[in-house]
Amino acid sequence: MTNDTLIYAYMFSISVAVTIVVYIFRGLAILSFMPGGILWLLILLSIATGVIYGVQKTKRY
Repeated sequence: MTNDTLIYAYMFSISVAVTIVVYIFRGLAILSFMPGGILWLLILLSIATGVIYGVQKTKRY
């Protein structure tokens, strides 16, 4: 695993973790003031970083 792939893996892991935490806290009414658009933005960010990581991982050097 190259250094770039490792950076993208960390970015993907962090974005998924933040999305899951926000989703759970919003469901428990701890972050109930947060609009749904921010949650959608986090989900799309997780998907985008996952796609970027997948492309980077399969790239040949």
